[in-house]
Amino acid sequence: MTLETAFGQVIRDFRKAKKLSQEKLAFESGLDRTFISLLECGRKQPSLVTIFQLAKALQIPPSRIIASVEEKCNENSQD
Repeated sequence: MTLETAFGQVIRDFRKAKKLSQEKLAFESGLDRTFISLLECGRKQPSLVTIFQLAKALQIPPSRIIASVEEKCNENSQD
């Protein structure tokens, strides 16, 4: 699994846990819905600013996103 794919899955999981649509997350984060979709599909890489925007919109610390991506990558490297 690529880092981009892991990031996308983490963002999707957090978004769904908060019961947010891509459109609502986009609005709350100040990002475009299409960009959210591309992130979740692993087709775009987030900047540090983007990670902070998403974290604020999801009401979680940015470090939690990074830690979750790291865990997901480690899980898949053990398979």
